[in-house]
Amino acid sequence: MSINREELKRIIDHIPEQDAIEVAVFIGYLNAKREREALKNLEHASLTSMEFWNNSVDDEVWNNV
Repeated sequence: MSINREELKRIIDHIPEQDAIEVAVFIGYLNAKREREALKNLEHASLTSMEFWNNSVDDEVWNNV
């Protein structure tokens, strides 16, 4: 399904106030979900990059710096 923002705004303009509040809450939920997913991806990337640096060769080099 595809909907443009102007159509979405028009639909929202015609719903009762209580429904508009629920729509706003749901949009907040979607934004938080997207942010949690982005943080999860960053955490995963940082953990996998740590595996790359966690090795005896690099440890020895850094010990002698």
